[in-house]
Amino acid sequence: MQPFHARGAIFDMDGLLLDTERIACQAWQHAADELGLRIAESVVLGMVGMHSSKVDAYLAGELGADFPISDIRSSTHRHYLRLTDTPIPLKPGVFELFGWFRQQGLPIAVATSTRRSIAEHHLKAAGLWPHLAASRCGDEIVHPKPAPDIYLAAANQLGVDARDCFAFEDSNFGVKAAHSAGCRVAMIPDLRQPDAHTLTLNVPVLGSLHEALSWVQAQSAKAPA
Repeated sequence: MQPFHARGAIFDMDGLLLDTERIACQAWQHAADELGLRIAESVVLGMVGMHSSKVDAYLAGELGADFPISDIRSSTHRHYLRLTDTPIPLKPGVFELFGWFRQQGLPIAVATSTRRSIAEHHLKAAGLWPHLAASRCGDEIVHPKPAPDIYLAAANQLGVDARDCFAFEDSNFGVKAAHSAGCRVAMIPDLRQPDAHTLTLNVPVLGSLHEALSWVQAQSAKAPA
């Protein structure tokens, strides 16, 4: 394979940079307990990487139109804010990977389905905000992941073509979005493994951001003289 001459890097946030997906799952279960409801773990996991605009239809399909979706979403949001009031743990290898891109002079962006107010809070609290040259959030995009729009917008904000960017995702929705945008994408699964469609994309599935660093270094190696 020819070496990839990247001009930027775009990262998802939840479950990739920050260990938030487990917190979100806890928030859903706390909300269900509070309201005396039952929501299966598989249903909660089905929302990993999903944009908030798609949640109501998804829950209605899984739990029925009579399920109190508005109530549980409001309760979940309240519990999530409480659980994330303190800085969220970083995924191992974040700063090493960011540092490598910085050494190469490559700008970094975040493309997250999370709304901007929450995303900025989390990224600033975790100390990641100063490392970013761009960010695009879920409430700024008309067509969310798995559409490519958020990756195209993030690359545009970096001033580069999405096809010249590395992209890193933990969710199937995100991998499909980055791949559709033309990015050189790798998946680092968190709570969900790649689904059948993701596997057809032939993207590398890595075990950690440490492995992602080795991958980008190999991809970016200079061709033999």
